[in-house]
Amino acid sequence: MADREQRVVINGICSRFTAIISGVPQGSILGPLLFIIFINDLDDGVVNKILKFADGTKIVSKVASEDQIKILQSDLHRMFNWLQDWQMLFNTDKSTVMHFGFNNMEVDYILGKQRLSAVEQERDLGVLVYRFIKSTRQCAKAAAAANAVLGMIRRTFLSLLCKDKELILQLYKSLVRPSLEYCIQGWRPYLEKDINVLERVQKRATKLISGLSEVGYI
Repeated sequence: MADREQRVVINGICSRFTAIISGVPQGSILGPLLFIIFINDLDDGVVNKILKFADGTKIVSKVASEDQIKILQSDLHRMFNWLQDWQMLFNTDKSTVMHFGFNNMEVDYILGKQRLSAVEQERDLGVLVYRFIKSTRQCAKAAAAANAVLGMIRRTFLSLLCKDKELILQLYKSLVRPSLEYCIQGWRPYLEKDINVLERVQKRATKLISGLSEVGYI
């Protein structure tokens, strides 16, 4: 691969061009494939299950005994050593532990020389994951985003479009529903109170259509 030249621009001031003899430009088509090849052997020798997506790595383990705790800690050491060998370290400040289950011993784990902080909630690919496996917070987040879009539609379109049914329906499907249904296969609500939070968004949307503002929502 031929050398590339790049420069840095800050506040409109450009540096000299400097040869880049390694690496792949961010956003390139080839980048993700080369990255997958590079980290393909990250889980060699690791006992527990590893989930890899782009530059995010998760390790999942059952920890019902002292032996399982030691195995998980050993896997973390093994992964950290691999990253040191290949000069691609984890961001330990962003690395956390989430303990699932009411009888979890909630042991502290070490990555490198840093103890990993335990969290009750984490954002994973835009979805809020809660340690008690409830989707209440994700439902509230999705509903808030959808309501914000509905407000934008009301302010921007309705005064000009006279609440046309077909147009409102098209706007709802293309702008609002994505917020309500993003990754819903993974977090779909099962509690009635959470389902009602999402239903209220759709109820509000029907009120935007001419002739339906006084009709009950079923």
